[in-house]
Amino acid sequence: MRHHAGPLLGQDDPAPFEILNVIGKGHSLFVCDHASREIPQSLGTLGLPEEERKRHIGWDIGARKVTEILVDRFDCPAVLGGYSRLVIDCNRQLWDPTGMPEISDQTVVPGNKNVSPTEHMKRIREIFLPYHWAIEEQIANFHAHKIVPALIAIHSFTPVFQEFERPWELGILWDQDDRIPVPLLAKLREQNPGLTIGDNEPYSGQQMADYTIDHHGEAGGLPCVSIEIRQDLIDTDEGCDKWAKILGDAFVDILADPNLYKIRRD
Repeated sequence: MRHHAGPLLGQDDPAPFEILNVIGKGHSLFVCDHASREIPQSLGTLGLPEEERKRHIGWDIGARKVTEILVDRFDCPAVLGGYSRLVIDCNRQLWDPTGMPEISDQTVVPGNKNVSPTEHMKRIREIFLPYHWAIEEQIANFHAHKIVPALIAIHSFTPVFQEFERPWELGILWDQDDRIPVPLLAKLREQNPGLTIGDNEPYSGQQMADYTIDHHGEAGGLPCVSIEIRQDLIDTDEGCDKWAKILGDAFVDILADPNLYKIRRD
């Protein structure tokens, strides 16, 4: 097993997270787990050519730009992941093998083969944990101002997966808390009758591969939802503008309701 002395991240590497609009007045917190395709210099390219690292296996194409637009529209803070999901996926349980995949959508990731427990822990300690601590700190900031924030995660999904052409333009993922997803689904369908909106499609918020919302949203009783947008629709700035507006228009009345911002108690 390979072992490198010293830390994973060097002085010239990006931070493990980025915070946008920290003094925003809105009562929502946006998160984007897969905003970046950066890889620490100590890991090289994980053995992958650039065209592979730019694919959906490395990040959520378009998700960062959509998040930035929504943050600006609703004047809310956001926490963005600083590294590629191939290094460590911040939206997975730590025991989940897809959190540091040796194979991702049929692509072998050489830099993730035979990783020692010590090297694995470096990725957890220097990337995964700081990212989630940053989210916890933002939520604590809201609570300090006696605000229960809404937590909104922005993701994107590949149009074709395992030879299946996915028909949905948008997917709304949720589990126990229906306060945002149910009215959001209704608004999206009402305002955009021509669209195919997935209710827990192409993924389900009831699956374990939704760690960020489960850990920070559901567990804390916060109103929460995870949004998936098809990547071929947001792989240009124009596409991001269009779909951020569609989402934002559907969110307006929901996020303006003061009754939303309460702890959910079962």
